[in-house]
Amino acid sequence: MVAIMRSQVQLGKIVLFGSGETSAVGRRIHNRLMSELTPPVTIAILETPAGFQPNSQHVASEVAEFFRERLQNHRPQVRIIPARKKGTPFSPDDPQILEPLLDANYVFLGPGSPTYAVYNLEGTLALKYMLGLHRQGAVLCFASAATLAVGAKVLPVYEIFKAGSDLYWIDGLNVLGQFGLELAIVPHWNNREGGAHLDTSRCFMGRERFEQLKRLLPASTTILGIEEHTALVFDFQEGRGTVMGRGAVTIGDGEKVYPAGHSFSPTELGPYQLPSTLSPFDLPKRASEPQVGQPMLPPEVAALTSVREEARRTKDWARSDALRQKLLEMGFEIQDTPQGYRWRHKDDESAGWVLVERSSR
Repeated sequence: MVAIMRSQVQLGKIVLFGSGETSAVGRRIHNRLMSELTPPVTIAILETPAGFQPNSQHVASEVAEFFRERLQNHRPQVRIIPARKKGTPFSPDDPQILEPLLDANYVFLGPGSPTYAVYNLEGTLALKYMLGLHRQGAVLCFASAATLAVGAKVLPVYEIFKAGSDLYWIDGLNVLGQFGLELAIVPHWNNREGGAHLDTSRCFMGRERFEQLKRLLPASTTILGIEEHTALVFDFQEGRGTVMGRGAVTIGDGEKVYPAGHSFSPTELGPYQLPSTLSPFDLPKRASEPQVGQPMLPPEVAALTSVREEARRTKDWARSDALRQKLLEMGFEIQDTPQGYRWRHKDDESAGWVLVERSSR
């Protein structure tokens, strides 16, 4: 195994949730991971997996609320990155949209469509930034659709389970391919939502249908099943995977099973190795620096104002008003103008308003 040159890179952890990323179990897992980071904890939530949904901003904001309220002991600074779809004003290749990602040391991608996530992240600046941050020590946390998408082969869950498509796999983002692993990652491994009459294990495929899917995989691909309310945490500095949460991780559809609290070498998943040319990615400096003497919103407040601006853009006036009230409760008064919004501390009426101009995009 190639040793990591700590002067060059400090690989962060990669977390794969089987489900339960915003449950009490998920909170404990996030808490442990954030406790190992050097403060401040700066979280970036990418909307991409749910970018096809009209309410993708709402999906991301609910996750943001979970981090702010349930992990408040870490005082996390939460940013939502609306990188929704290639070739649009919200492209995962837009440096301006991605700029807040550059400060993150905890990157989260979650619900949505795994195939959509692959199509709209593959080869993008967003993916390059995430991998670059990982080589600077950032945690990459994947859940739900994103857990599926980062494998070498991806199960098109919606297309098969909801739309009745023939069985097939697509090529995935293969985030772990750089370490010699070729995985088909299957969350919701022990799902039981179908009850007694419908087997919904193996991410809603059921055992019988999954046996057929297995035969469609290349012989070199290893199946990695992750049970619900469970996460597998890869620590590349130490060369191990640790199972956290309630359930277990299954390798190869049953050949090996590791319950929560157990660790194993990534070599159990394939020819694991660190790249011989492992070196840091060059990430750009943040382009926009605050002007000297200009008041700045706290990051968690700035994140909420961004969510509110998106609510106004989509004419979700009820949510916009609710967020204005929440900002007021946090101590910040917001007023809208034709140029953008302006803010001030509600308890300091003598202070002038600070205008944040609206983007022309």
